[in-house]
Amino acid sequence: KPLDASFFGEGLTLFKDRIIQLTWKAQKGLVYDKASLKMLKSFPYDLSKEGWGLCNDGRRLYKSDGTQNIWILNSENYSEESHIQVMTNKSALKNINELEWMDGKIYANTYQFQKDVVVIIEPKTGAVEGVVDFSGLKNKVKQHSELNVLNGIAYNKKRQTFFITGKNWDKLFEVKIIPKS
Repeated sequence: KPLDASFFGEGLTLFKDRIIQLTWKAQKGLVYDKASLKMLKSFPYDLSKEGWGLCNDGRRLYKSDGTQNIWILNSENYSEESHIQVMTNKSALKNINELEWMDGKIYANTYQFQKDVVVIIEPKTGAVEGVVDFSGLKNKVKQHSELNVLNGIAYNKKRQTFFITGKNWDKLFEVKIIPKS
């Protein structure tokens, strides 16, 4: 469904019979009926000022805004109820971007980080519990002057895999993330 030209569409999540989509700088989220794609409503952002990534755990929505915060949204009225700060063992991790929910954890890429990684976040505390290094994938795409960072993750629940891509990458990779033994 085309998005109004005044918006730059960002993260979205499927939640029950709805599709919830974020806009980047318009400070507005959009809610659609999943079957018809009819827009049902919009909602304003509160303390967060941008929309980057969105996922859900079946009860709550989790929203990133390009900072170190992940905002926890009420799934009925979409208000920001609280937030967690994403932390490594040394500091806050900024530029949290696309979010995916898998097995009780939030998986997130970090936009323009030093490496092409996905971090695994404990949603109750914000602690980074793992880092998946995807830097080798960039070498497997067509090399050109516009090639940029890893910038897209999507979880396929049915296959229990992730789709990984980046800005101006000519390929989409399907990967299975397994714990290191």
